[in-house]
Amino acid sequence: METEEIARWAYVAFLVIAIVAGLAIGYLAYDAGWSDPGVMDADGWVTLVMLILGLVIGLIGSITTREITPFLIATIALMVAGIGDVWSPLRNIGALELLYYWATAITSYIVAFAAPAAVIIAIKSVLAMAKD
Repeated sequence: METEEIARWAYVAFLVIAIVAGLAIGYLAYDAGWSDPGVMDADGWVTLVMLILGLVIGLIGSITTREITPFLIATIALMVAGIGDVWSPLRNIGALELLYYWATAITSYIVAFAAPAAVIIAIKSVLAMAKD
C-alpha cells in the first residue's frame, strides 16, 4: 500500500473518529452543558487528539498538487462554519436542541483535525512555490 493510499484511509478514519466523538461529547453536553467540568475535560482531550491527528495527516503529505486548493478551500469553509456558530438557532427549537450539540461538537472536531493539516499543507505549498 502506498503512502498516499494509507494517508487517504487515515483521513477517512480520522473523520469517522471526529464524528463519533462529536456525537458522544455532544450528547454529554446536551445532558450536562458545555460548562460541566466532565464535558470540558472530555472536549479538551478529544480536541487535543484531533489536533495531533491533523498534524499526522499534514506531515504525511498525501495531498497532491491538484488537491491542495480544494482541500484548503474546504478547510476554510469548515472553519467559517465553526466560528460562525451557524448551529445556534437549533438551540431554540426544543426538538432539535440535541442536533445543535451534535453539530457543534462534530464541526469543532473536524476543524480541530483539518486546521493543522491545512497549515502544514499550505506551508509545504509555499515552500514548493519558492523553489520554482
